[in-house]
Amino acid sequence: MAEGLAGMVRQTSKNQLFQRVRIGNNRVKVSLSQFANDTFFPCEPSINNILAIKSMLRSFELTSGFRINFHKSKIGGVGIQEEIIYTYAKTLNCSQMKIPFTYLGLPNDRNPRKKNSSINYWER
Repeated sequence: MAEGLAGMVRQTSKNQLFQRVRIGNNRVKVSLSQFANDTFFPCEPSINNILAIKSMLRSFELTSGFRINFHKSKIGGVGIQEEIIYTYAKTLNCSQMKIPFTYLGLPNDRNPRKKNSSINYWER
């Protein structure tokens, strides 16, 4: 089922209805990350992207028979005004994510490769 959602994201991106982000020195386009029962949609901040995500998730529900729990879902953004994130959260019927956040029990606000990092990810 996860591949079906990935295919929707690829097609929506190909049709320029969903704007992916570019990350790293090589500017690799990223539009979906999935792990266990978590799905992450990195994208450019725009209401069109939010509507595309909502449409893809609703389509996924209809085609797979799975239900998306929007009340457990969260949206966040880096360098985006909180009012804009609030509008996006209302559109998706989800809550706002507080940043920094914890994912899989690991905080995302530290770099374990830096010597001054006060956390050891492997001991958590």
